[in-house]
Amino acid sequence: MLQKLYNPVLMKELKLRFRFFKSITGMLTYLAALLIFMAGFFLIVTNFNGSGYLRPSESFYMFLMLSIIQMALILFITPGLTAGSISSEREKQTLNMLLMTTQSSWQIVFGKLTSCIAFLGFLLIAALPIYSVVFLFGGVSPMQLLTIFFFYFVTMITVGSIGIFLSTITKRTITAMITTYGAMVFLAGFTAFFFFVTLIINETTGFLGAGGAASPTSPIAYFWASINPGALVLTTLSSDLSIGLTEMTGIDLPIWIPYLIFYVALTALMLFLSVKKLRVNMKRG
Repeated sequence: MLQKLYNPVLMKELKLRFRFFKSITGMLTYLAALLIFMAGFFLIVTNFNGSGYLRPSESFYMFLMLSIIQMALILFITPGLTAGSISSEREKQTLNMLLMTTQSSWQIVFGKLTSCIAFLGFLLIAALPIYSVVFLFGGVSPMQLLTIFFFYFVTMITVGSIGIFLSTITKRTITAMITTYGAMVFLAGFTAFFFFVTLIINETTGFLGAGGAASPTSPIAYFWASINPGALVLTTLSSDLSIGLTEMTGIDLPIWIPYLIFYVALTALMLFLSVKKLRVNMKRG
């Protein structure tokens, strides 16, 4: 039983991932970026005199800012870790040897993805002391922290699965990386753009409801907002922004529900296609 659960690809990737000096350098850079933003926010609030304190409302805004920045860093770092997982093996001409082992396609894909997610999870855990600063001033509950970290992991797994899939179907790492970053630009930027465009179109066309009055209901705008990671962070942490989104779209449903459904379904689809495409040119015995 234990032999079936053992994954040599995962063990090899974990050792290589955590032993590289550039991994330690990346972690330090990641933490330094969070510290710089937090220190800058503190200096702005205290009028650059280095003294004073944060009110609970200001502490909440600092937590909100750190959450948005951390989500942006996840969307920026994850493609760089996963987009070359399979294509780099192909470029080094080691993929054929890997496919000829007794490891199944699922074990190879799962091992590559899990090693990247483990490193990203280590980054999130390393950032916990920085997040703990906000608890000194109040305004943030532990449940909010746990909730936002849960959606961090959901987003990481989805983005990682997209990178693994694009790395599987492309021959060069640079192509897979550019395509994965393009997908992240779509999820983070174009969805927000389409959200506002849809709202503007609804206002200008003046859709009429049953009573002849303009109806604010916009399922399409709600959909674009529900798959945007930034909108998820803002509406999950701020009830005022969640109410504002409900007023703009006319749909009273927390966006974390369709967000979770969409990202879990997308993850399952990407992993399924990655497993199917990994040995697409090999004959089955």
